[in-house]
Amino acid sequence: MSQESPDAAPDEVRQTTDHAPQAVLERPARPRTGRVVAAVIGFTIMGGALLLLAAYFLTILGPGFTLIAAIIALIPLAVVLVGVGWIDRWEPEPRGALLFAFLWGATIAILVALFVDSGLQEVIAAIGGPTDFTNFAQSAIQAPIVEEVGKGIGVFLIYLAAKHHVDGPIDGIVYAAVVAAGFAFTENIQYFGLEVSGYYGEDSNVALVFFVRGILSPFAHVLFTACIGYAIGVAAKRGSALWTFGAFLVGLIPAIVLHAFWNGSTFFADFFVVYIAIHVPMFVVAVGMVVLMRRQEVRLTGERLSEYAAAGWISAAEVPSLATPAGRRQAMQWAKANGIGSLMRDYIRDSTKLAYARQRMMTGRDLIGNQADEAALLAKITDTRRRLAEARPTSATA
Repeated sequence: MSQESPDAAPDEVRQTTDHAPQAVLERPARPRTGRVVAAVIGFTIMGGALLLLAAYFLTILGPGFTLIAAIIALIPLAVVLVGVGWIDRWEPEPRGALLFAFLWGATIAILVALFVDSGLQEVIAAIGGPTDFTNFAQSAIQAPIVEEVGKGIGVFLIYLAAKHHVDGPIDGIVYAAVVAAGFAFTENIQYFGLEVSGYYGEDSNVALVFFVRGILSPFAHVLFTACIGYAIGVAAKRGSALWTFGAFLVGLIPAIVLHAFWNGSTFFADFFVVYIAIHVPMFVVAVGMVVLMRRQEVRLTGERLSEYAAAGWISAAEVPSLATPAGRRQAMQWAKANGIGSLMRDYIRDSTKLAYARQRMMTGRDLIGNQADEAALLAKITDTRRRLAEARPTSATA
């Protein structure tokens, strides 16, 4: 026989249920319907763009040459993605957002560039055909402006949709780099495909084009668009969409200038001389800046986790293992040797997320939301620490 209500809880249980075990359980949930709908719409649009690009390549290249070109284009793409992974490994960005970034660059930004380019080609043909000036203008003026605006809009949209994950310039650079990687991948399919198919007749040179685009300059688009990502990442710390949009416009300036200089330099000097004298040092400086910003991320993580250690959530002795590259490496090597690598990886990842949640709270960004994140992460970390303490080492180095 069913009862109208469950049995009363014992007194010792009732005494603990005056409040929820964590404050986050008493806060109204934040609906995510808008974000989900926006994501579905965005991926649907990019799916349609992908179909249009597939039809375009099949028309001008055919299936065989398109496939060969795509396989060749995977080589510089892999190089770029390895580089992006190195930049992003301290506080990895969500895979869904990274996929969106790649598809935006590989489809929408490319279609925008193709649409504008085809329109200008018609205008040039109508006024008498291409000249040295129109060739220069298309390469050094039109292409940099259109392509950087197309890629940059994608980076800004990612900020709007995932601003919770954009904590600084490194995050902005990561998203910009992935957008640029997608753009370069699709662009390389066209470049390599035309060469492989013999479109230029005796002037076709697959090896030379691959050497220039796949070996010498796989990071060219990344370097340009990273200016936009850096600007957006710096402005994102303020938490204002309007301020960040202004930063996006400011970041466009160096992105377009660098792109224009890259494209235009071949009209006035030997490409390889310019590459060695200017582009290589520029790339080295960019890598150095990323290294310095990575060090700032390490320092910030250590400072925030030290505050949690002082509050008793973790021990001060373990902060170096959670907040330094050497400490993480040592902890992960030990954990893998003892069969608990995934548990240690979760602990390090959640500790990093906790540090950045606190940093966002300190800067006044979405205080209520980050307080909820903090409570959830503290609960996860506490549970993970308990499970780590219960683990029994199996290696001789334990």
